[in-house]
Amino acid sequence: MRLPLLAAAALTLSAGPAMAQSTPPFFVSETGKGFSSLAEAVAAIGDGDGTILIAPGRYGDCAVQTAGRVAYVARQEGTVTFDGGVCEGKATLVLRGRGAHVQGIRFTHEVVPDGNGAGIRLEQANLTVVASTFVDAQCGILSGDEASTNTVTVDRSSFAGLGKDPRGHGAHAMYIGRVRALKVTNSRFERGTGGHYIKSRAPNIEVLNSSFDDSRGTMTNYMIDLPNGAIGRIAGNAFVNGLGKENRTTFISVAPEGRENTSAGLVIENNKAWLVPNYPWQTAFVANWTSDPVIQRNNTLSPGITQFKRMADSGARKLLRMAYYYISDKASALLAG
Repeated sequence: MRLPLLAAAALTLSAGPAMAQSTPPFFVSETGKGFSSLAEAVAAIGDGDGTILIAPGRYGDCAVQTAGRVAYVARQEGTVTFDGGVCEGKATLVLRGRGAHVQGIRFTHEVVPDGNGAGIRLEQANLTVVASTFVDAQCGILSGDEASTNTVTVDRSSFAGLGKDPRGHGAHAMYIGRVRALKVTNSRFERGTGGHYIKSRAPNIEVLNSSFDDSRGTMTNYMIDLPNGAIGRIAGNAFVNGLGKENRTTFISVAPEGRENTSAGLVIENNKAWLVPNYPWQTAFVANWTSDPVIQRNNTLSPGITQFKRMADSGARKLLRMAYYYISDKASALLAG
């Protein structure tokens, strides 16, 4: 995505307190115009390319991007919080333009009746997320299931307290549908409240140098779920399984909902995995529901974790499992219309 991010970064660094006080909170760097709401700033960019610089503060705003390529950038990383604002009953940012970049922003408290309230709802185009935080909501990043050539890239970001809300509704910390590729680097996932930490139907996956701390998780499932298989690399990560698991069979699953993509040559290497003290169950580091050869090497596993488990469900169990996932992932979207 060709956005003037170097210019945005320069403005971010140069924007001192006086500038933040003398301009509206949402500032389109290319035009020099300020706006009182995020939605107005997005509308002003239209089908062009633009960078919205956001002043420090806590906002109840949300926005729907239907065109253009937009960068949403905090003037100072970690000082901008979007708290609870939801558009279209979906997310704080609903993205269906030509591309988006999100940097330095905190998203929290997105809750909607169908259980899929998210910080970011990606409906089309490429998405890059950098140095952002998603905390105490139903979902962090959620995308649609339609097949596309788009990519999702997440770097230096954190996801905590995501999944089911107190009513039992909710999804996953990160759910990515059938985009071309997902890449997650240098990020942290912790304190899940249900679902998986990463669930991705993309045929290409990279999860590198990240941490998954489930020691305070409740009703959680897999750390990384590749429900339809994938190729790529899962490497250099740290995993800790906690006592609050709903599904404790494995850390990383390969094609539990049926093989749509090859996983032959998927590399899982140089990871470390532990169990919290007094963890009473045996669990596998990788469970594979296909005959595709997955490469595992140089993973350091604590006692109680087996390297690999081949899953061979009967046809009846497979149908039941697929029906369960269909209901959990699709029903809320159907009810929302």
